[in-house]
Amino acid sequence: MKTVGEVMTKGLLELTEETPLVDAAATMNERRVGSALVVEGGRLIGIVTERDVLRAVGSGDVGGRVGDWMTRHPETVDADESTQQAAVVMIHGGFRHLPVLDDGTPCGIVSIRDLMRVALEDVSPRGV
Repeated sequence: MKTVGEVMTKGLLELTEETPLVDAAATMNERRVGSALVVEGGRLIGIVTERDVLRAVGSGDVGGRVGDWMTRHPETVDADESTQQAAVVMIHGGFRHLPVLDDGTPCGIVSIRDLMRVALEDVSPRGV
């Protein structure tokens, strides 16, 4: 079984609580990612996702900051844990992005799409 560290994305988008939400959304769009980690002093303090941006826009708060909309103290997984464990955490928590830690420091992020690739790696699309 693969570990989270083998399938996670390592090119992290890290923001601060003070980052304007509109800037976070623009950067997420440019990088084509659905989430960003919020860090302070190299430590994970939150995660902001496309859902958070959508909630902010829906409430009319387009001038807010990341700290107003992020999820504080998100669930995490260690890089050496199994992809199955990450999937269980995500399914039970109802989220699609999970920060990955190495000795308490953010080192990656794993998405539900990453985990689906592992689950379906031996399956071909129809007609191929």
